[in-house]
This record gives sequence, structure tokens and C-alpha cells, in this order.
Amino acid sequence: MTDDRTAEANGITATYDETETERVLEFAVTGDGTDSQARTGSSAAIAQNREGYAMLKVRPTADGDELERYYGFDMALDHAGELLGVSPHDLPIPTAAEDMGM
Repeated sequence: MTDDRTAEANGITATYDETETERVLEFAVTGDGTDSQARTGSSAAIAQNREGYAMLKVRPTADGDELERYYGFDMALDHAGELLGVSPHDLPIPTAAEDMGM
């Protein structure tokens, strides 16, 4: 199912959620339709404070430890793609998450 908080493409499912303190975009590789570089079963997450003004944090999972911080959404997507073994251009972005990092 795809709505404004989920998106699927290239064997990757993206889910956007908001907690009490953060906006979180999590990616999971299912292995259906991705190239041979993709790591099936792997995940990556990008988090930002609810107000949207802080740096973006890249994590291996939504509740995992922070790996790196970035000012721009593009840089955070590059790192997430690297963790998943795919091009950042292959990452689907749900409509609700399109303004992260702005």
C-alpha cells in the first residue's frame, strides 16, 4: 500500500513517521527489483527534529545509534543509499518526507 507516508520502488520500501521529538524516514531493502549491489534485509534511517531545523541524522535503523549528521537531505540520502548498497536515486521518498532537511 502506498500513501503519503510510504513509498516503494526498486525493491525498497520507505516509511515516514513522526514521533514526539522527531521526523523519521526509514528505508528497508526487500530485494525485489533492486540491482545485485543491494543488501536484502538491510535498513537505513534519516531523522530530524519535529521542527525541521536541525541537522539530519543517519542511522542503521529508526531507533539505532546515530552514524553521521548532515545539513542537506541529499547528503543524508547518499549515506542511506551507501548503507543499503544502492544509488540514492533508487530510494523512494514518501510525499510527507519530501521537505526534510529544508
